[in-house]
Amino acid sequence: MLSPERLALPDYEYLAQRHVLTYMEDAVCQLLENREDISQYGIARFFTEYFTSVCQGTHILFREFSFIQATPHNRASFLRAFWRCFRTVGKNGDLLTMKEYHCLLQLLCPDFPLELTQKAARIVLMDDAMDCLMSFSDFLFAFQIQFYYSEFLDSVAAIYQDLLSGKNPNTVIVPTSFSGQHRQRPALGEAGMLEGVEASLFYQCLENLCDRHKYSCPPPALVKEVLSNVQRLTFYGFLVALSKHHGINQALGALPDKGDLMHDPAMDEELERLVVRSRLQRTARQHRGKDKLEAPERVFLASATTPNQYRWEPRE
Repeated sequence: MLSPERLALPDYEYLAQRHVLTYMEDAVCQLLENREDISQYGIARFFTEYFTSVCQGTHILFREFSFIQATPHNRASFLRAFWRCFRTVGKNGDLLTMKEYHCLLQLLCPDFPLELTQKAARIVLMDDAMDCLMSFSDFLFAFQIQFYYSEFLDSVAAIYQDLLSGKNPNTVIVPTSFSGQHRQRPALGEAGMLEGVEASLFYQCLENLCDRHKYSCPPPALVKEVLSNVQRLTFYGFLVALSKHHGINQALGALPDKGDLMHDPAMDEELERLVVRSRLQRTARQHRGKDKLEAPERVFLASATTPNQYRWEPRE
């Protein structure tokens, strides 16, 4: 059933808003790269499998960073995948350094940039002691804000610096696309970090920024709520408030509430099935080994003559 939102938009606007062309281009590229393997299963089935993975959010696994950050859905999918894959870090109470969290991110995206991880860690640590330990939940929610809203935060940092120096923030040039190049954040002096800026003036500038933005930003009403509770605030104080705001996390929709962060019944059930399956297979192998002993030479030759298959396989 078509949603009212889809019916209210012209076709070209809906396609652009959902980044359909981005996914079509990526699917065609993958089809051409793997056409020999895919031909035996059929092109129609390949596209079905591809867009099913997009809907499920598994299409971003082990992909290049340029693709992971290309659309809001990709970013949310990557956040959700990172949480689900490494939730046990928080469940076990482990504390990791920034470099260790970056290694975890690279397990899902080999070329994930160190700069983004450093910026997320700085929200938690509030200083340059980047070798300090952080809890999984603290890092995850800070990383969510920094990664998903990276272009917006680059522009916010420039506006903040202009307010500190008395310049007109309206002269700041903002990115014009969600996947635009990352802008270098200006260095914030110690005086600016201690004193901060007037919250009401800061919000006026951010309101104008949200009005003219062409990329993702937090809901303006929630940004106003964050800034209405204080008279003055620093840039990193603003980032901390965003990362801890319950409403912004819900609006983004990638992660559960902090109280439910360690609970994922679907994943736990899947892991339990894998454990049971592994035990059954091990038991079966042990029984076969007792019933019929195979010569070591035969096992070696069988394994040596069986080629490894590294190719796309259709979902069962």
